[in-house]
Amino acid sequence: MVKESRKLSAKAQKFAAETPEDSYFEYFYDDAGAMPGTLSIPEDALPTEIELIDYRDVEAVRIPIEKPEDCIPYLDMASVSWVDVRGLGSEDILRRIGQVFHLHPLALEDVVNVPQRPKVEEYAEQIVLITRMVIANQDSEGFTSEQVSFVLGKNYLLTIQEEPKRDCFERVRERICQNKGSIRKHGPDYLAYALIDAIIDGFFPVLERYGELIEELEDEVVDKPTRQTLEKIHNVRRELLSLRRAIWPQRDAINTLIRDGSDMISPDVLIYLRDCYDHSVQILDMVETYRELASSLMDIYLSSVSNRMNEIMKVLTIISTIFIPLTFIVGVYGMNFNTEKSPYSMPELNWYWGYPLCWLIMLTIALSLLFYFWKRGWFENTQNLRR
Repeated sequence: MVKESRKLSAKAQKFAAETPEDSYFEYFYDDAGAMPGTLSIPEDALPTEIELIDYRDVEAVRIPIEKPEDCIPYLDMASVSWVDVRGLGSEDILRRIGQVFHLHPLALEDVVNVPQRPKVEEYAEQIVLITRMVIANQDSEGFTSEQVSFVLGKNYLLTIQEEPKRDCFERVRERICQNKGSIRKHGPDYLAYALIDAIIDGFFPVLERYGELIEELEDEVVDKPTRQTLEKIHNVRRELLSLRRAIWPQRDAINTLIRDGSDMISPDVLIYLRDCYDHSVQILDMVETYRELASSLMDIYLSSVSNRMNEIMKVLTIISTIFIPLTFIVGVYGMNFNTEKSPYSMPELNWYWGYPLCWLIMLTIALSLLFYFWKRGWFENTQNLRR
C-alpha cells in the first residue's frame, strides 16, 4: 500500500482518480485563489528539524541547528554547507529559512506546498529541484513516498523533506563524515548529484519487491484464483502507477539539468548526472514492464475464472446428460397404466424380473455414457476442480 505524506482533500482525490496515466497529479487545495507565495502547511505535518553538515577536504562538522539564522555564518565560508530541513510543520521556521537563503516566494511555495510535480526551476543565484523519494516499508507491503526539494547555491545545498524520521541519505552523510569517496573534494553540485543518485537508487528495492510479488501472483492466478487475488492485482497496478508518476517527471527534470546546464553545475558533475538519468530510464522501463505484467495477470485471472466456470458447467452437463435417459425411463414406467384393459399397456409391469431389469438397463446406459465421455477426453480437465 502506498502511503503519501500528506492527506489530500476530497476534491484532490477525485481529480487524482480521473487523471490520465500519461500525466502527473495536479493537486487542488482548499485555498485556491490565494496570493502567490502563500504557504499551505498540512495539518498532520511534523515539526521542523534542521541539521547542518559543513565540510571541506580536511574536515567535516555535523551539528543540529536550533534556528535558521545560525546557518548564516556557514554560508559565507569557503567550505560546502549542507542544510537539511526535515518536517514541514513550523511555518515560522520555514519562512525564516526562506529569508536566510533568499528564496523566491514561488520557490518557497513549491518546496512547502506538497506534493508538487518533480521539476527544475532556475533563479538568479539558485537552482530549485523538486524530486520524489520512495522508501520500502519495513513492516508492511508497499512503500512510502515523500517530496524532497533541493536548493543549490554557490557554496551550499539546502534540502527540504516532508518526513524527519526516514530518508535514503544516511549513507551519504556517513561518506561525508568519514571522508569516504570524493564528496569532500567537490562542491555542492556534486553533493546534489550524490543525493539525487541515492533517491534514484531507492526505487530499485521497491521494484524488487513488486517483481517478487508479481511472481507470486502469477502462481496464485494459475493455481487457485480468488477474489483476494483480484484485489492484490488491482493494488499492484495502482501502486505501480504511483511509481510511474513519480519517476517519469523526475527523469525529465534530470534531463533538463543535463540539457540546459548551469554555471552552478560543473561539466564533471553533468557526466555523473547522465548516470542518474540512465538509472531513471532503467527504473521507468522496469515500472512499465511490471505494469504490463500486472495487466496480463488481470487477463489471466479472468481467463482462469472463465475456464473454471467452463469446467464446472462441463461436470454439470455430464451429470445432466447421464440422468436424462434415466429420468425418461423412470418417467415412462411411472405412468402406471392398467394392463387389464389392454395387453399393450406396459406388460413389463407384470414381469417377475421387471424391476431388476429396469435397473440393469439404467446402469448400462449410465456406464455407457461415462465410458463415451471418458473416451472423448471430457474428464481430463475436471481433475482441477477438486483442488
